[in-house]
Amino acid sequence: MEQNIIISNLNDFIFCPRSIYFHKLYSSFDEALYHTTYQTKGRHAHKTVDKQKYSTKKAILEGINVYSEELGVSGKIDLFDVEKGILTERKNKIKKLYEGYYLQIYAQYFCLVEMGYVVKKIRFHSLSDNKIHDVALPGNNEKHRLKEIITKMKLFSLEDKNFTQNPNKCKMCIYKELCDYYKGDQTC
Repeated sequence: MEQNIIISNLNDFIFCPRSIYFHKLYSSFDEALYHTTYQTKGRHAHKTVDKQKYSTKKAILEGINVYSEELGVSGKIDLFDVEKGILTERKNKIKKLYEGYYLQIYAQYFCLVEMGYVVKKIRFHSLSDNKIHDVALPGNNEKHRLKEIITKMKLFSLEDKNFTQNPNKCKMCIYKELCDYYKGDQTC
């Protein structure tokens, strides 16, 4: 049986495919040892959802496991209002909507639909400034792109000779000191 892709790893993979390896390597360590302020704030922002304490309303599903057999992905959603059909992905602070964010919420959407839920609307909620960013429901093009990235994730290897890094992303990476592509203050 092929291993499922974790939905939250889609965003990480788009940021840098190598970061997933380092994330797994560090998974048994205390996050305080390697998380930056951004990751710590993000983790804190998800506490109410992870502990299912955001809402007592039965129609609000919080932090539930979702799965798509077709896509081969699994993970958790932040919030889904069953009555209104609204899927919400929460982020601590959204300055820009990155492709990885979209892939993540699209995967959640397709999982919910495959599980029999009716999703009418998807959106991001930027917690620190309380802004809602509505997103168009994904269609065939978005599903195709999602499948393409999932396939790349399954095939990726640290030894991949075709890997090219983004120096701007390298500077922001919490794992940069472990990565043999990072060259300090110079470009990668």
